[in-house]
Amino acid sequence: MRAHGLSAAQPGQLAHPALQAIARQRGRLFLYVPVCLALGIGLYFALPREPSPPEWAALAALTLALGLLARALPTDLAPLAMAAVLTLGGLLIAGHRAHQVAAPVMSYRYFGAIEGRIVKIDRSASDAMRLTLDQVVLERTPPARTPQHIRISLHGAQSHFPPEPGQRVMTTGHLGPPPAPSEPGGFDFRRLAWFERLGAVGYSRMPVLIAAPPDPSGQSLNRLRMRISAAVQDHLPGDRGGFAAAILTGDRSGISQARTEDLRRANLAHLLAISGLHMGLLTGFVFGLLRLLMALVPPLALRLPIRKFAALGALGAGGFYLALSGGNVATERAYIMVAVMLVAVLLDRRAISLRSVAMAATLILILRPEALVQAGFQMSFAATIALVAVFRFLSDERAWRDRLPRWAWPVVSVILCSVVAGIATAPIAAASFNRIAEYGLIANLLTVPLMGLVIMPGAVLAALLAPFGLEGLGLALMSPAIGWILSVAAQVGALEGAVMPVVQPEPWVIPILSLGALWLILWQGRARLAGLPVMALALLLWSLTTRPALLIAPEGEVVGLMTPEGRALSRARAGSFAAASWLQADGDAADQAQAHARTGADPRAQITHLRGGGFDVLHLSGKRALADLDMLCLPGRIIVTTEMPEDKPRACTLVTPADLRATGARAYDIRAGQVVMRNVAQSSGTRLWTGRAAP
Repeated sequence: MRAHGLSAAQPGQLAHPALQAIARQRGRLFLYVPVCLALGIGLYFALPREPSPPEWAALAALTLALGLLARALPTDLAPLAMAAVLTLGGLLIAGHRAHQVAAPVMSYRYFGAIEGRIVKIDRSASDAMRLTLDQVVLERTPPARTPQHIRISLHGAQSHFPPEPGQRVMTTGHLGPPPAPSEPGGFDFRRLAWFERLGAVGYSRMPVLIAAPPDPSGQSLNRLRMRISAAVQDHLPGDRGGFAAAILTGDRSGISQARTEDLRRANLAHLLAISGLHMGLLTGFVFGLLRLLMALVPPLALRLPIRKFAALGALGAGGFYLALSGGNVATERAYIMVAVMLVAVLLDRRAISLRSVAMAATLILILRPEALVQAGFQMSFAATIALVAVFRFLSDERAWRDRLPRWAWPVVSVILCSVVAGIATAPIAAASFNRIAEYGLIANLLTVPLMGLVIMPGAVLAALLAPFGLEGLGLALMSPAIGWILSVAAQVGALEGAVMPVVQPEPWVIPILSLGALWLILWQGRARLAGLPVMALALLLWSLTTRPALLIAPEGEVVGLMTPEGRALSRARAGSFAAASWLQADGDAADQAQAHARTGADPRAQITHLRGGGFDVLHLSGKRALADLDMLCLPGRIIVTTEMPEDKPRACTLVTPADLRATGARAYDIRAGQVVMRNVAQSSGTRLWTGRAAP
């Protein structure tokens, strides 16, 4: 201890109560490392514009200066400086990562020849086969402007084409830049695409031709993954095989959208994603199996640290599972979490603790800071932190457990896990997907135990028997359990009121709620209870959320006006993506056709009149609708057109395709008697992924 420093061992000597409180956190300060990093990363993504090189240099210099200051400060003041260092460090890490993944992004509409190598096969929301390609070649496009990855949905009959990773394929199709948000402040797919180096998306209605077979030297793991997926689906046809392939290899192309929607409605869609649950169940089963087998051999059990050998085996099994599944972000996150816990076993530390969770979160945020703004990361760590905190509290309070029969503890544990994880992830799921599965707890209680007791052991058995051609035995063990899960999903999802729509909260609600919950769990002392009013404030802000009165789609293809019955849409089919996004964010269970019926207009009409809430709006679709534009353009009226008029009348507010190309989707409200407009260009700012900031 430095002579001039204040000692954490003598908190009573500290002059300020805040410093005394910080001193009491000694030994737990590491838990705040990922929290501070996350604050900095979140700050980066919230910036209205990309910092310039001099600004990055200044931030780096400030971070270094604060780091040096932290070393010179008294012991009990240093954590405050280190919190600032970590926060600025998170901002710098996120900025570095964003520039590191920079790749060309298409800035125009393209139609022509497309050639590339298949790196991923999945299905779109419309259940069409979808290919992600690299090594892309586009007609009349120089290599410097060609996206590193593109994604195309295949429409029409493609039965002649058996896709395989590594194949070089060609077709003719439409491409465009990743789509901008459908409303100001909405989900920005461009940001997600930027970090995946996905520079264009589109579709093809033409047959896909194989230009070259897979290169034996590349994509070997990916091809093995798809071969295993095909073999699984040969043994288990239909949605059972698609489900098994999804949880074993990450290939979801074999399960229909209807079954996927059933799983979503029953809050069981997480079973399809290779996440912490699957990785934990697999490595836990391998760990337990190896330890049991070695314990059956007395010389090994008595002379060797079989627990550590079992941990090494489970670590290897998890690594193979990670590679086989394609190594996506969610699976990487799950493997890091499990690896940290298994390494703790190797080092004779407690495997499951908040410290292990903090270490896993820190590694993930450093390697992939963009994961912070993804629902998968948020839900995984919300569930894990809540479970560790609750079970640690229960382990300290053993009196209640001692009153339970031994056979009842596993049952109680399963119920507690489902309840705690469900409560912890419910706000994030509701904010991300705009709905709550009312019977999700029941569905999870009926299905999740089978994942650990039957399906994962069956998967390990199938893997062990596969070299002998007997993998069917393991898959046969899995089949009834998968059938039960799909049956529960279908029945629970079909119940009346199974899904409750939820309004989209403002962007700051979930961060405030998360910080309140973290404070409640991590802080030592009575001040931890301050987290409760913070969480209550977040929920209050959510309940007070108001949606934009008037929304205009990015290309003017549909307009939506809020009415007492819900949002009325000007078109019954056009602009379906934007329309569905708006209705979901409104917490409205209606589909587009039902929302259009609220207007009382003919679906075939080229002019739709929307009135209410102080707005008078006309939506003109097609060139013929422009014939009476001068007569329709009245003072105070907003007119949205899908075609460019020859002349722009001045009496009304006219919104044309050219206007929307400049601003993106628009939102209008009336505040203090004045019409206020916001647009996507304003809300998204000048960032790398918006196309308005140079990498």
